[in-house]
Amino acid sequence: MSELFSPIELGPLKLNNRLVVAPMAQYSAEDGAHGQWHKAHLGGLANSGAGLVMIEMTSPTAEGRCSHGDCGLYDDRTESALAETVALLRAVGPARVGVQIGHGGRKAAMQVPWNGGLALTSAEGAWPTMAPSPLALGSGPIPREMEPKDIRALIDAHAQAAARAVRAGIDLIEIHAAHGYLLHQFHSPVTNKRTDDYGGNSENRMRLLIEVLQATRAAAPEVAVGMRITASDWIEGGLVPQDAVALARSLEAAGCDYVDVTSGGIDPAQKVEVGPLYQVDFAATVKSATSMPVRAVGMIATPEQAEDVIASGKADMVALARAFLANPRWGWWAAYRLGANPSLPVQAQRAGHPAWAGWQMADPALKVC
Repeated sequence: MSELFSPIELGPLKLNNRLVVAPMAQYSAEDGAHGQWHKAHLGGLANSGAGLVMIEMTSPTAEGRCSHGDCGLYDDRTESALAETVALLRAVGPARVGVQIGHGGRKAAMQVPWNGGLALTSAEGAWPTMAPSPLALGSGPIPREMEPKDIRALIDAHAQAAARAVRAGIDLIEIHAAHGYLLHQFHSPVTNKRTDDYGGNSENRMRLLIEVLQATRAAAPEVAVGMRITASDWIEGGLVPQDAVALARSLEAAGCDYVDVTSGGIDPAQKVEVGPLYQVDFAATVKSATSMPVRAVGMIATPEQAEDVIASGKADMVALARAFLANPRWGWWAAYRLGANPSLPVQAQRAGHPAWAGWQMADPALKVC
Protein backbone atom coordinates (compact mmCIF):
# COMPACT_ATOMS: atom_id res chain seq x y z
CA MET A 1 0.00 0.00 0.00
CA SER A 2 1.24 3.50 -0.82
CA GLU A 3 2.20 5.59 2.21
CA LEU A 4 1.76 8.78 0.18
CA PHE A 5 -1.87 7.90 -0.43
CA SER A 6 -2.68 6.99 3.16
CA PRO A 7 -4.85 9.30 5.31
CA ILE A 8 -3.56 11.82 7.84
CA GLU A 9 -5.07 14.09 10.49
CA LEU A 10 -4.00 17.68 11.06
CA GLY A 11 -5.75 18.68 14.25
CA PRO A 12 -9.47 18.74 13.39
CA LEU A 13 -8.85 18.17 9.67
CA LYS A 14 -8.76 14.72 8.10
CA LEU A 15 -7.10 14.35 4.69
CA ASN A 16 -7.47 11.28 2.49
CA ASN A 17 -3.81 11.41 1.43
CA ARG A 18 -0.52 13.16 2.21
CA LEU A 19 -0.05 14.93 -1.11
CA VAL A 20 -0.45 18.72 -1.08
CA VAL A 21 -0.64 21.31 -3.83
CA ALA A 22 1.71 23.96 -2.49
CA PRO A 23 0.65 27.62 -2.41
CA MET A 24 1.79 29.26 -5.65
CA ALA A 25 1.77 33.02 -6.15
CA GLN A 26 -0.08 33.85 -9.38
CA TYR A 27 0.23 37.67 -9.23
CA SER A 28 -3.20 37.88 -10.85
CA ALA A 29 -5.45 39.27 -8.13
CA GLU A 30 -7.69 42.24 -8.86
CA ASP A 31 -6.95 44.81 -6.16
CA GLY A 32 -6.36 42.00 -3.69
CA ALA A 33 -9.34 39.89 -4.72
CA HIS A 34 -9.51 36.58 -6.56
CA GLY A 35 -10.48 36.92 -10.20
CA GLN A 36 -11.26 34.56 -13.04
CA TRP A 37 -7.68 33.28 -13.23
CA HIS A 38 -7.79 32.00 -9.65
CA LYS A 39 -11.04 30.14 -10.26
CA ALA A 40 -9.63 28.44 -13.35
CA HIS A 41 -6.22 27.72 -11.83
CA LEU A 42 -7.41 26.44 -8.46
CA GLY A 43 -10.55 24.80 -9.80
CA GLY A 44 -8.43 22.63 -12.04
CA LEU A 45 -6.36 21.52 -9.05
CA ALA A 46 -9.38 20.42 -6.99
CA ASN A 47 -9.25 17.18 -9.02
CA SER A 48 -5.46 16.88 -9.09
CA GLY A 49 -5.35 13.83 -6.85
CA ALA A 50 -3.95 15.82 -3.92
CA GLY A 51 -5.73 15.65 -0.59
CA LEU A 52 -5.18 19.37 0.08
CA VAL A 53 -4.98 22.36 -2.22
CA MET A 54 -3.31 25.45 -0.75
CA ILE A 55 -4.31 28.91 -1.95
CA GLU A 56 -1.38 31.24 -2.45
CA MET A 57 0.02 33.63 0.17
CA THR A 58 -2.72 36.07 1.05
CA SER A 59 -2.00 39.27 2.95
CA PRO A 60 -3.93 40.23 6.08
CA THR A 61 -3.56 43.91 5.10
CA ALA A 62 -3.53 45.80 1.82
CA GLU A 63 -0.05 47.15 2.60
CA GLY A 64 1.30 43.65 3.23
CA ARG A 65 0.81 42.58 -0.37
CA CYS A 66 4.03 41.96 -2.28
CA SER A 67 2.60 43.42 -5.48
CA HIS A 68 -0.55 44.87 -7.00
CA GLY A 69 -1.28 41.33 -8.18
CA ASP A 70 -1.11 39.69 -4.75
CA CYS A 71 -4.14 38.34 -2.94
CA GLY A 72 -5.46 39.87 0.26
CA LEU A 73 -8.02 39.05 2.93
CA TYR A 74 -8.71 42.31 4.70
CA ASP A 75 -12.22 43.51 3.78
CA ASP A 76 -15.63 42.20 2.76
CA ARG A 77 -14.77 42.34 -0.93
CA THR A 78 -11.68 40.15 -0.67
CA GLU A 79 -13.50 37.81 1.70
CA SER A 80 -16.40 37.44 -0.72
CA ALA A 81 -14.01 36.68 -3.60
CA LEU A 82 -12.25 34.01 -1.55
CA ALA A 83 -15.59 32.47 -0.60
CA GLU A 84 -16.53 32.22 -4.29
CA THR A 85 -13.29 30.39 -5.05
CA VAL A 86 -13.72 28.00 -2.13
CA ALA A 87 -17.31 27.26 -3.18
CA LEU A 88 -16.11 26.47 -6.69
CA LEU A 89 -13.45 24.08 -5.41
CA ARG A 90 -16.01 22.35 -3.21
CA ALA A 91 -18.33 21.91 -6.19
CA VAL A 92 -15.81 20.43 -8.62
CA GLY A 93 -13.40 18.29 -6.61
CA PRO A 94 -12.77 16.31 -3.41
CA ALA A 95 -9.64 18.13 -2.22
CA ARG A 96 -9.78 20.05 1.03
CA VAL A 97 -8.87 23.72 0.79
CA GLY A 98 -6.31 25.74 2.75
CA VAL A 99 -5.11 29.33 2.54
CA GLN A 100 -1.69 30.71 3.40
CA ILE A 101 -1.71 34.02 5.29
CA GLY A 102 1.40 36.17 5.14
CA HIS A 103 2.63 39.78 5.14
CA GLY A 104 5.44 40.85 2.82
CA GLY A 105 7.22 43.24 5.19
CA ARG A 106 10.19 44.68 3.36
CA LYS A 107 9.27 42.46 0.38
CA ALA A 108 6.00 44.34 -0.12
CA ALA A 109 5.28 46.91 -2.84
CA MET A 110 7.20 45.15 -5.61
CA GLN A 111 6.54 44.75 -9.31
CA VAL A 112 5.12 41.44 -10.45
CA PRO A 113 7.97 39.15 -11.59
CA TRP A 114 7.27 39.42 -15.32
CA ASN A 115 7.52 43.21 -15.04
CA GLY A 116 10.95 43.01 -13.43
CA GLY A 117 10.23 42.22 -9.78
CA LEU A 118 11.87 45.40 -8.49
CA ALA A 119 10.50 47.85 -5.95
CA LEU A 120 7.51 49.79 -7.22
CA THR A 121 8.04 53.45 -8.02
CA SER A 122 5.67 56.18 -6.92
CA ALA A 123 4.41 56.37 -10.50
CA GLU A 124 3.58 52.66 -10.30
CA GLY A 125 1.58 53.11 -7.10
CA ALA A 126 4.16 52.20 -4.47
CA TRP A 127 3.21 52.28 -0.81
CA PRO A 128 5.39 52.52 2.33
CA THR A 129 6.76 49.28 3.72
CA MET A 130 7.62 48.21 7.25
CA ALA A 131 9.88 45.59 8.83
CA PRO A 132 11.34 44.63 12.21
CA SER A 133 14.41 46.77 11.45
CA PRO A 134 15.07 49.53 8.87
CA LEU A 135 17.12 47.32 6.54
CA ALA A 136 16.54 47.50 2.81
CA LEU A 137 16.20 44.43 0.61
CA GLY A 138 19.08 44.76 -1.83
CA SER A 139 18.83 48.15 -3.54
CA GLY A 140 15.19 48.60 -2.54
CA PRO A 141 13.77 51.29 -0.25
CA ILE A 142 14.45 51.28 3.48
CA PRO A 143 11.36 50.01 5.33
CA ARG A 144 10.02 51.76 8.41
CA GLU A 145 10.93 50.05 11.68
CA MET A 146 7.79 48.67 13.27
CA GLU A 147 6.67 50.19 16.55
CA PRO A 148 4.82 48.27 19.28
CA LYS A 149 1.49 49.55 17.95
CA ASP A 150 2.36 48.19 14.51
CA ILE A 151 3.10 44.77 16.00
CA ARG A 152 -0.21 44.73 17.87
CA ALA A 153 -2.04 45.77 14.69
CA LEU A 154 -0.31 43.00 12.72
CA ILE A 155 -1.37 40.34 15.23
CA ASP A 156 -4.93 41.65 15.13
CA ALA A 157 -4.89 41.69 11.32
CA HIS A 158 -3.89 38.02 11.25
CA ALA A 159 -6.74 37.18 13.62
CA GLN A 160 -9.24 39.09 11.50
CA ALA A 161 -7.99 37.41 8.32
CA ALA A 162 -8.35 34.03 10.02
CA ALA A 163 -11.95 34.80 10.96
CA ARG A 164 -12.66 35.85 7.37
CA ALA A 165 -11.07 32.64 6.08
CA VAL A 166 -13.35 30.57 8.30
CA ARG A 167 -16.42 32.45 7.06
CA ALA A 168 -15.24 31.84 3.50
CA GLY A 169 -15.27 28.08 4.14
CA ILE A 170 -11.55 27.35 4.46
CA ASP A 171 -10.48 24.02 6.02
CA LEU A 172 -6.95 25.03 6.98
CA ILE A 173 -4.93 28.18 7.63
CA GLU A 174 -1.18 28.26 7.13
CA ILE A 175 0.79 31.20 8.53
CA HIS A 176 3.74 32.11 6.31
CA ALA A 177 6.88 32.68 8.39
CA ALA A 178 9.46 31.85 5.73
CA HIS A 179 10.83 32.91 2.32
CA GLY A 180 11.92 36.30 3.58
CA TYR A 181 8.47 37.66 4.40
CA LEU A 182 7.64 39.67 7.51
CA LEU A 183 7.42 36.94 10.16
CA HIS A 184 10.61 35.38 8.79
CA GLN A 185 12.20 38.82 9.00
CA PHE A 186 11.40 38.87 12.72
CA HIS A 187 12.75 35.35 13.23
CA SER A 188 16.02 35.79 11.35
CA PRO A 189 19.02 37.55 12.95
CA VAL A 190 19.92 38.73 9.44
CA THR A 191 16.94 41.10 9.34
CA ASN A 192 16.02 41.56 13.00
CA LYS A 193 18.32 43.97 14.85
CA ARG A 194 15.79 45.03 17.48
CA THR A 195 16.68 45.41 21.15
CA ASP A 196 13.16 45.12 22.60
CA ASP A 197 11.12 42.01 23.46
CA TYR A 198 10.90 41.11 19.76
CA GLY A 199 14.63 41.10 19.02
CA GLY A 200 17.94 39.83 20.26
CA ASN A 201 17.94 36.23 21.45
CA SER A 202 16.13 33.37 19.75
CA GLU A 203 13.20 33.38 22.16
CA ASN A 204 12.52 37.06 21.52
CA ARG A 205 12.83 36.68 17.75
CA MET A 206 10.29 33.84 17.83
CA ARG A 207 7.87 35.80 20.01
CA LEU A 208 5.83 37.41 17.24
CA LEU A 209 5.48 34.11 15.37
CA ILE A 210 4.05 32.45 18.48
CA GLU A 211 1.71 35.37 19.18
CA VAL A 212 0.41 35.35 15.61
CA LEU A 213 -0.21 31.61 15.87
CA GLN A 214 -2.08 32.03 19.14
CA ALA A 215 -4.23 34.84 17.75
CA THR A 216 -4.99 32.84 14.61
CA ARG A 217 -5.80 29.73 16.64
CA ALA A 218 -8.17 31.74 18.86
CA ALA A 219 -9.92 33.28 15.85
CA ALA A 220 -10.26 29.96 14.01
CA PRO A 221 -10.62 27.18 16.62
CA GLU A 222 -12.56 24.89 14.29
CA VAL A 223 -9.99 24.63 11.48
CA ALA A 224 -6.45 23.29 11.23
CA VAL A 225 -3.73 25.90 11.76
CA GLY A 226 -0.11 25.40 10.76
CA MET A 227 2.95 27.44 9.92
CA ARG A 228 5.54 27.49 7.16
CA ILE A 229 8.95 27.94 8.76
CA THR A 230 12.53 28.21 7.56
CA ALA A 231 15.36 25.84 8.42
CA SER A 232 18.19 27.74 6.76
CA ASP A 233 18.85 31.28 5.58
CA TRP A 234 21.74 29.94 3.47
CA ILE A 235 23.84 32.85 4.67
CA GLU A 236 26.46 33.25 7.39
CA GLY A 237 24.91 34.38 10.67
CA GLY A 238 21.43 33.36 9.56
CA LEU A 239 18.98 30.73 10.74
CA VAL A 240 20.09 27.08 10.80
CA PRO A 241 18.14 23.80 11.26
CA GLN A 242 18.32 23.88 15.05
CA ASP A 243 16.51 27.23 14.98
CA ALA A 244 13.69 25.51 13.12
CA VAL A 245 13.65 22.76 15.74
CA ALA A 246 13.38 25.29 18.56
CA LEU A 247 10.61 27.15 16.77
CA ALA A 248 8.70 23.97 15.95
CA ARG A 249 8.77 22.86 19.58
CA SER A 250 7.45 26.24 20.72
CA LEU A 251 4.75 26.19 18.05
CA GLU A 252 3.67 22.69 19.05
CA ALA A 253 3.36 23.79 22.67
CA ALA A 254 1.25 26.75 21.53
CA GLY A 255 -1.26 24.57 19.68
CA CYS A 256 0.11 24.39 16.13
CA ASP A 257 -1.27 21.49 14.08
CA TYR A 258 1.70 21.06 11.70
CA VAL A 259 4.72 22.80 10.21
CA ASP A 260 5.90 23.08 6.61
CA VAL A 261 9.70 23.24 6.54
CA THR A 262 11.40 25.26 3.81
CA SER A 263 14.38 27.61 3.51
CA GLY A 264 15.88 30.67 1.83
CA GLY A 265 14.56 34.01 0.68
CA ILE A 266 15.84 36.29 3.42
CA ASP A 267 18.65 38.07 1.56
CA PRO A 268 20.02 38.33 -2.00
CA ALA A 269 23.42 37.21 -0.67
CA GLN A 270 22.11 33.72 0.09
CA LYS A 271 23.89 30.77 -1.47
CA VAL A 272 21.22 28.09 -1.89
CA GLU A 273 22.39 24.61 -2.85
CA VAL A 274 19.51 23.54 -5.09
CA GLY A 275 19.04 19.94 -6.18
CA PRO A 276 16.54 17.07 -6.04
CA LEU A 277 14.93 16.83 -2.59
CA TYR A 278 17.27 19.56 -1.36
CA GLN A 279 15.05 20.60 1.55
CA VAL A 280 13.76 17.22 2.68
CA ASP A 281 16.52 16.69 5.24
CA PHE A 282 15.47 19.95 6.91
CA ALA A 283 11.99 18.49 7.39
CA ALA A 284 13.51 15.26 8.70
CA THR A 285 15.50 17.16 11.30
CA VAL A 286 12.38 18.92 12.57
CA LYS A 287 10.30 15.73 12.50
CA SER A 288 12.86 13.90 14.64
CA ALA A 289 12.50 16.55 17.35
CA THR A 290 8.71 17.06 17.44
CA SER A 291 5.56 14.95 17.47
CA MET A 292 3.31 17.11 15.29
CA PRO A 293 3.04 16.40 11.54
CA VAL A 294 5.75 17.85 9.31
CA ARG A 295 5.47 18.69 5.62
CA ALA A 296 8.45 18.52 3.26
CA VAL A 297 9.02 20.58 0.12
CA GLY A 298 11.79 21.26 -2.38
CA MET A 299 12.16 19.80 -5.87
CA ILE A 300 10.14 16.67 -5.22
CA ALA A 301 9.37 15.72 -8.81
CA THR A 302 8.51 12.03 -9.14
CA PRO A 303 5.95 9.81 -7.41
CA GLU A 304 8.73 7.55 -6.18
CA GLN A 305 10.55 10.47 -4.56
CA ALA A 306 7.36 11.60 -2.82
CA GLU A 307 6.59 8.08 -1.64
CA ASP A 308 10.09 7.59 -0.26
CA VAL A 309 9.94 10.82 1.75
CA ILE A 310 6.85 9.51 3.56
CA ALA A 311 7.80 5.83 3.74
CA SER A 312 11.26 6.60 5.12
CA GLY A 313 9.79 8.70 7.91
CA LYS A 314 11.50 11.92 6.87
CA ALA A 315 8.16 13.78 6.73
CA ASP A 316 4.45 13.16 7.11
CA MET A 317 3.37 15.06 3.98
CA VAL A 318 4.89 16.45 0.81
CA ALA A 319 3.92 19.60 -1.07
CA LEU A 320 4.61 20.16 -4.76
CA ALA A 321 4.22 23.33 -6.80
CA ARG A 322 5.82 23.38 -10.25
CA ALA A 323 4.98 19.70 -10.75
CA PHE A 324 1.29 20.58 -10.53
CA LEU A 325 1.73 23.59 -12.80
CA ALA A 326 3.26 21.29 -15.39
CA ASN A 327 0.69 18.53 -14.86
CA PRO A 328 -2.51 19.47 -13.00
CA ARG A 329 -3.32 15.74 -12.75
CA TRP A 330 0.05 14.86 -11.22
CA GLY A 331 -1.68 13.14 -8.31
CA TRP A 332 -3.53 10.74 -10.61
CA TRP A 333 -0.28 9.74 -12.28
CA ALA A 334 1.44 9.34 -8.90
CA ALA A 335 -1.34 7.12 -7.59
CA TYR A 336 -1.17 4.86 -10.63
CA ARG A 337 2.63 4.65 -10.42
CA LEU A 338 2.39 3.68 -6.75
CA GLY A 339 -0.45 1.19 -7.12
CA ALA A 340 -3.13 3.34 -5.50
CA ASN A 341 -6.54 4.42 -6.80
CA PRO A 342 -7.10 8.16 -7.19
CA SER A 343 -10.58 9.55 -6.65
CA LEU A 344 -11.71 10.51 -10.14
CA PRO A 345 -14.90 12.44 -10.83
CA VAL A 346 -17.48 10.50 -12.80
CA GLN A 347 -16.89 12.78 -15.77
CA ALA A 348 -13.27 11.61 -16.00
CA GLN A 349 -13.54 7.93 -15.18
CA ARG A 350 -13.30 6.92 -18.83
CA ALA A 351 -9.73 8.23 -18.65
CA GLY A 352 -8.89 6.23 -15.57
CA HIS A 353 -6.26 3.51 -15.50
CA PRO A 354 -6.71 0.75 -16.59
CA ALA A 355 -9.94 1.93 -18.28
CA TRP A 356 -7.86 3.95 -20.74
CA ALA A 357 -4.94 2.10 -22.25
CA GLY A 358 -3.22 5.38 -23.03
CA TRP A 359 -1.89 5.56 -19.47
CA GLN A 360 0.06 2.35 -19.94
CA MET A 361 1.23 3.45 -23.39
CA ALA A 362 2.56 6.72 -22.00
CA ASP A 363 4.14 5.15 -18.93
CA PRO A 364 4.86 1.40 -19.03
CA ALA A 365 5.96 1.53 -15.37
CA LEU A 366 2.38 2.06 -14.18
CA LYS A 367 1.09 -0.59 -11.81
CA VAL A 368 -2.24 -2.29 -12.53
CA CYS A 369 -4.72 -1.26 -9.86
